Formats: sequence, structure tokens, C-alpha cells
Amino acid sequence: MQATADAVKSALGDKGQGSKPGPFDRGYQPDPEASKESQGGDDSRPPGKQAPMPDKPIDDILADGTPYKPAGKFEGRVWLITGGDSGIGRATAILAALEGANVSIVYLSKEQKDAEETRDYITQKTQGRSKVLLLPLDVKVEANAIKAVEETVANFGRIDVLFNNAAQQLENHDITTLDSKQWEETFQVNMHHMFYFSKAALPYLKKNKGANIVNNASVNAFIGRPDLLDYTSTKGSIVAFTRALAMQQAEHDIRVNAIAPGPIVTPLVPSTFSKENLSQLNSGPLGRPGQPVEMATCIIFLASWDASYVTGNTLHANGGQYVH
Repeated sequence: MQATADAVKSALGDKGQGSKPGPFDRGYQPDPEASKESQGGDDSRPPGKQAPMPDKPIDDILADGTPYKPAGKFEGRVWLITGGDSGIGRATAILAALEGANVSIVYLSKEQKDAEETRDYITQKTQGRSKVLLLPLDVKVEANAIKAVEETVANFGRIDVLFNNAAQQLENHDITTLDSKQWEETFQVNMHHMFYFSKAALPYLKKNKGANIVNNASVNAFIGRPDLLDYTSTKGSIVAFTRALAMQQAEHDIRVNAIAPGPIVTPLVPSTFSKENLSQLNSGPLGRPGQPVEMATCIIFLASWDASYVTGNTLHANGGQYVH
């Protein structure tokens, strides 16, 4: 379950006392061996599971150790989030709910435990004021996008924010050994699902003033990561898709933006990276990987009225790995 504020404050307070750095401290590094084993070892596959992670991602505690302070940004509004059971999707679902939204989260059935823990945590933190709809659906199937949208509207009456977040990645170091099926499936999960969900949701988004779409891209689209050729290619496509869809829908006052995270502590990372890559998560300019909450706050900004004059943009939250 999500680390409590006291636990995080304690970790931050240990800095300089001989203990390992806390999750927001320079030098912080989730244990590569334990992280990999938590996802099943060297044969692990995406998307990974958050529940068994030994170094828990931080969802709603800020870098200064204080809890996220909501301001009612989404009272009476509804979010639909793909991959909302864990990682960045989970943290975003939590913050959106704290801001007053009801939330639908789409996930694979094998991630049921993570999804239920996310729902239960939101229920606890909001004292039941924000409702969570669990939708175990494969995002690769267009009919499932239509179903997710229709069930969200049936349960909550509307959709105001679509966060296209679900993704997969697998390491590969040579295009000649990159399996064509993997290439196609990575595009289906990462890119095609954004087309399916955006297409299905837009008729409902257009009914609500301030409705918008946020897409999850990646710093890798800008640095060209060689060991994630298919993943990196999908993320570049997402940036272009975001820009084009924003220009297409501007006349309807539907904003479309993207976020391009750097390395973040999520279950996708240990379930897909080698131990060697996992040992380098703190090699960026800030000397640590990011936490899901640090992406979720950016997504909340993009989806809120605070960003009412922002569309077609990609927000770079990457710890300084790339400056645009």
C-alpha cells in the first residue's frame, strides 16, 4: 500500500544519518536485485505489479515530505485513466480524486490487486466522496475503449478528462533481433489505444466546458533511447498525435497536451529493465529517479483550468535529462 506521510517524512529525515537516501534525495536508488525479483526475476514481463515492489512509489507526498494539498480543481468532474492501477496512472487517479473527481481506471485483469488497492486508497483518503470505477479491459481492442467510455458515462454521467497513460516496453539492443510481433504490440498498447480512447471519448468531452485530453509520452522520444527502439518510436508518435489532435480539436475548445516523463519509479521499470539498467536510474542530473507524484502534479496542472491557455504542448518532467 502507498507509503504514509509519516513514513516518507521519516525517510527524508534520515538524510545524513548514515541511512540510504530517501526517495526524493540525491543518490536514491531502488534496489535493482530486489526490484527485479519482485516482478518475477529475469523473465518478468510488462506491465508489472506495484503491490510487491519493495521500494514503494510515492503517490501523494511531495518532495518536502508534506501531503499533497488539493484545492477542489475537479469537483463534480470525471476522469478516465488508462493504466490507472499503478505507477503514474495510479498517482494521477489519487490526486484527481483528492481534487474532487470521480475516476474510472482501465487496467489488465492480472493487475486486479493493484486496481483494488488504488480504489480502496482513494476511498479511504476521500472518505468515500470520490468514487472509483474499475474497468479490467485490454486497451489494444478498440471495442474496449468504447466500452470504457460508455460505462464511465453510464456510472458518472460525463467525462471531463481523458488521461491516455497505458504503455509497455521491452529491452532490445538490435533492430535485426526485434521481433515484429513485439513492435506491433508495443504500438497497439502505447499509441493505438490513444487513438481508440480519444475517438470514443471526444463526443462526450465536447459536452463539457474545460474538458481535455492528456497523453503520456516520454523523454525517450527526444533523446532516442537505443535499447527501447519500439517504445521510443511510439512515444515520438504520441507527441505528434498530441500536437495534431490539439490543432484539430481547438475549434471545439478541447485542449490536448502531453507529458514526457524521465525515469520514474513504477512497476513497468523493474518488470522490463535489466538489472544493469535498473542500477542506473539515479544517473541523471538530479541524481535520482522521479516519483509518480511528481508526474501526477504536472498532469493535474495540464488538465485543470490553470492550464486553460495551454494546448498542443508537451511538458518535459525529466529531471534535466532533456531541455526543450
